[in-house]
Amino acid sequence: MAHPKRRHSTSRRDKRRTHDSLSTKALSVDATTGEIHVRHRAHVFEGNLFYKGKLVAEGYQKV
Repeated sequence: MAHPKRRHSTSRRDKRRTHDSLSTKALSVDATTGEIHVRHRAHVFEGNLFYKGKLVAEGYQKV
């Protein structure tokens, strides 16, 4: 197994770790249903599948 020849500084380690934090998911409110959902994803409202404010499928059941 490889080992570093020299120790990395704490600033170098912290610069690498700046991208490790989790970001929150972008949420939107559907204009037609008023439902809060994850952006760019279809969502179910009252048994119907909606995407971009339009009805995609009626009587939708999750499999």
